[in-house]
Amino acid sequence: MQFVQLIISGVAQGCIYGLIALGFVLIYKATETVSFAQGDLMMLGAFVGLAGMTFLGFPFWLSVPCAIAAMAAFGVLTERVVIRPILGQPAFSIVMLTIGIGYVARGVITMVPNVGTDTHTLPVPYKDEIWNLGGLVLNVEQMVVIASTGLLCLLLYAMFKYSKLGVAMQASSQNQLAAYYMGIPVKRLNGLVWGLAAAVAAIAGLLLAPITFVHANMGFIGLKAFPAAVVGGFGSLPGAIVGGLLIGVVESLSGFYLPDGFKDTAAYIVVLLMLVVKPNGLFGETLRKKV
Repeated sequence: MQFVQLIISGVAQGCIYGLIALGFVLIYKATETVSFAQGDLMMLGAFVGLAGMTFLGFPFWLSVPCAIAAMAAFGVLTERVVIRPILGQPAFSIVMLTIGIGYVARGVITMVPNVGTDTHTLPVPYKDEIWNLGGLVLNVEQMVVIASTGLLCLLLYAMFKYSKLGVAMQASSQNQLAAYYMGIPVKRLNGLVWGLAAAVAAIAGLLLAPITFVHANMGFIGLKAFPAAVVGGFGSLPGAIVGGLLIGVVESLSGFYLPDGFKDTAAYIVVLLMLVVKPNGLFGETLRKKV
């Protein structure tokens, strides 16, 4: 029973890693660059949700969609104002810019008096609730994380499979120049992808906040979501979720069965092994180039 509890806990944590990794993959597929600001966008989403519930007095059911919508708009604006002007520059420049965006977001939150330097509790209706199923004790907060991640994956699958917007995003990710010639507004789609990635990060922050509280440094969890994206295959959306689940379960089991310190390094050991055995990740595509 203890083993089952550890698996459930690892799956819940892995869902958070997977959602952040989804943002990595979405932006990479659209712009062929890596955004290291995803963890801090998750932190911003948690703080926006906290502001809606505590300072503005919104109920939970209203504050959550407002926070997601606000972060989606923030993602679109960030792409339009900050990212788009330097497209075409070396990829290293864009990567450093995303790192800078994360530091600026963290610094701005820290400068807010009585907010950024403190740790806050997100007042969700299911806080600290427990389900007892025989000898199995389930944390409702973890169950909400797992259920919400599953629902979000279904919605994203339906969007990319059946909607014109999703099909256009897939076409743009395959070949931007060909998509542009076919009349697809590639620049606008890139902005929407950044907005979608920021919205997914906000959902991850709102799901994680009841478990680990809301604080300015919670975005550092993105450093473990990046290995999840690599393990799953950096160009695969399903791979991001699977990689997150694998990292979460391995981390949970190693933290219980192995000596102290292994839990913090488990994610990086897994990604190193994956790079040795299958460099493209579990669902990554093998690219060949004729010379």
